[in-house]
Amino acid sequence: MSLWYSMVDFLLPFDWAHYTFMKNALLGVLLVTPMFGLLGTMVVNNKMAFFSDALGHSALTGIAIGVILGIKNPIWSMLAFSLMLAVVITKVKNVNTSSTDTIIGVFSSTAVALGVVMLSFGGGFTKYSVYLIGDLLSISQIDLLILPIIFVIVVIIWVIAFNKLLLVSVNPLLARSRGININFYEYLFTTTVAIIVTMSIQWVGVLIISSMLVLPAAAARNISSNMRQYHIYSIAIALISGVAGLILSYFLGSASGATMVLISSMFFGITFFMKMKIYS
Repeated sequence: MSLWYSMVDFLLPFDWAHYTFMKNALLGVLLVTPMFGLLGTMVVNNKMAFFSDALGHSALTGIAIGVILGIKNPIWSMLAFSLMLAVVITKVKNVNTSSTDTIIGVFSSTAVALGVVMLSFGGGFTKYSVYLIGDLLSISQIDLLILPIIFVIVVIIWVIAFNKLLLVSVNPLLARSRGININFYEYLFTTTVAIIVTMSIQWVGVLIISSMLVLPAAAARNISSNMRQYHIYSIAIALISGVAGLILSYFLGSASGATMVLISSMFFGITFFMKMKIYS
């Protein structure tokens, strides 16, 4: 960490960059937002925005379970519950008894209600309301040691499995005819999203976590003509929104996660009008 602090002091001679919590938050943004941009492309392609929203809302139940079990850091109970929910939703979806959005809606609403009820016993909900809006400035050095590991794993998964993930999402029948294990890659993608969403909730917040996945990719899709551009633009928009949102929130005194989302939404608006101009 001392190397990172020295680099920031040398490259960013600004007042805000002198604070340790801002240096930690900046490194967190540089590690987390590219993963949002990367995974968001597949989330948008697969029309799974509601799925990421359901994972975010399920964090409340994960927190409640952690409190009941006496777990000091609720991130682990949130992660376990989110992974379980991702697997269950994928399993039930593959049964084809109802539409995907209906299945996700059932699990999402149930998880939210269960979490609120469990946390509200004895009026204890307000203690955990910070998870609703998140606090990026609270990111710790331990978190910053875990994030690079997750980042490398996500990149490796993307490099090795992207083509198969894309084929499974675009044409499952063709993927099956080529001997691709559809269930395996669906579980791989949904559990990866669950891990990223859960790890980021404490900094971004339950209410807007899905926006961080969807908006950069949606904005990039408006102006991309191929898959390479789609990924590059999505990662770039996520990074710029993250860094700019962090700095702007420092000066405005606003919630950093929400500020990032607003900047991402501005990118979507700009790219939307660019797309309209191209096709007009």
